[in-house]
Amino acid sequence: MKNKLLQIAGLTLSLSAFAQTSSQSTIAIEPMSSTPTFRVNVVSRSVSAVNYKHHSGATKLDFAGTDLMPGATGQAKVESKKGYIEIEVEFANLPKPTTFGGEYLTYILWAISPEGRAVNLGEVLVGDNHRSKLDVTTDLQAFALVVTAEPYFAVREPSDMVVIENAIREETKGTIEAFNTKHDFLQRGGYIPTGYKFDPVVLNTKLPLEFFEARNALRIAQSEGAETFASESYRHAVTLMNNTDELATNKHADRKQLVAVAREVVQTAEDARAIAIKKMDEEALANERQASRHAQEQAKAQADDATRQKEQAQSDQARAEAAKAQAESETARAQDEAARARSDSEQARSDMENSQASSANALSAAQADADKSRLDARQAQQSAQQAENDKADMRVRLSEQLNKILETRDSALGLIVSMSDVLFDTGKYSLKPGAREKLAKVAGILLAYPGLNIEVGGYTDNVGGDEMNYTLSENRAGSVRDYLMQQGVGKDSVSAKGFGNTLPVASNDNSAGRQQNRRVELLVSGEPIGNPVKATTRNLR
Repeated sequence: MKNKLLQIAGLTLSLSAFAQTSSQSTIAIEPMSSTPTFRVNVVSRSVSAVNYKHHSGATKLDFAGTDLMPGATGQAKVESKKGYIEIEVEFANLPKPTTFGGEYLTYILWAISPEGRAVNLGEVLVGDNHRSKLDVTTDLQAFALVVTAEPYFAVREPSDMVVIENAIREETKGTIEAFNTKHDFLQRGGYIPTGYKFDPVVLNTKLPLEFFEARNALRIAQSEGAETFASESYRHAVTLMNNTDELATNKHADRKQLVAVAREVVQTAEDARAIAIKKMDEEALANERQASRHAQEQAKAQADDATRQKEQAQSDQARAEAAKAQAESETARAQDEAARARSDSEQARSDMENSQASSANALSAAQADADKSRLDARQAQQSAQQAENDKADMRVRLSEQLNKILETRDSALGLIVSMSDVLFDTGKYSLKPGAREKLAKVAGILLAYPGLNIEVGGYTDNVGGDEMNYTLSENRAGSVRDYLMQQGVGKDSVSAKGFGNTLPVASNDNSAGRQQNRRVELLVSGEPIGNPVKATTRNLR
């Protein structure tokens, strides 16, 4: 069961009898110590499993209390029958379950297979002498035995409140499995929705335990969404609970009937909870599939748009290259004309020695030619400047296109495209679906500008060791580089490097600054986009 398990104490229900019962009750919950050991956060355990010999007679094994109940003891007789295994269990030194919190009303004995399947074998009821006996059967062949504290008897997965585990004797008949039984025990408090507040369970010593288990089961079912996703079963459980309340407040009611109806409430509420969880999982899966289809459609539309932008960029680049070639040709022609002008000037000075009048005329003609040459050179420079302006326009266009997808700024090094760490799983370098979608768009734009160089840099905050941060930044940068290459960006034009926490852009003394420092940046540069539009010291990394 992937849904969480339980710390139910009191979910408010619109049942007037609940309020009446609570007002007449007396508190009988044992107080917790100032540092209770049961607050250890346990979500998985390992305990030895035994493959019992078939039809080999009875064998025994012991039980020992965990850190939550170190004084508990017990023993079991296990005997393989035809088609099942019979287990007779006796426990001693068992405190009341409410010792671990008001929501814990009973103990459950579990058999857990080596593959992690847990089977509820039955309820462990504690007598006045703190002892309990239990005779049960199971169809499992190899299993471990554990006892957990639970809110009611019909739970389907064990909580992490493991209080007793089997202890194998040397003479126990059977084979201890070569691997340990492993099972994900559901964490304490898992049934409580985030931010929900429960009233404490108030125990009335005159009412049977099953009454309070019924209250717990109904509250848990409501908190898990049964009222919405399993309404018919939930309403049936509420009706049964109302009948239970009437019996509980009727001094002349049959106690056996009260217990029977209360146990039916528990089973019905647990069924409603299981139905609700299944329906919510199915609904979530359907929503996820719909979202995936929508994302695919959007990605296709964006890819088509990127193709159109690529074609436009290629056309713009062709025009810019033609203008550049023309400017270079005009510059060369102007230089040739300037050389000829210098030759003419020298000839004029030679002619001036022969004739003052002829020299004056020649000098005037040479001056006119020089003026024309300077004019031609100036025009050639203007053409070259126009080519640079076209590059600047292309740089601005590229910056605007990228900035629509990810934050982009201009710098003396080139265009810097920033990706925050929310596009990665915490402490990992695998790209989230949203990150891949954004990078696919970025790749489509970059492909429209051939000749660009992309340098991917990874950066972290100062939390953790330098080596760990450097490795994480290197891996994140590599993930981005590899994904860009998958989208068609040439491997010779993209590189990746990790810088760890060596180049922060904000203070690491607060969470906001550390959030800014955890990033991946794409430095985009190259001849097609020339120099930055407005490069200042502030633009530099």
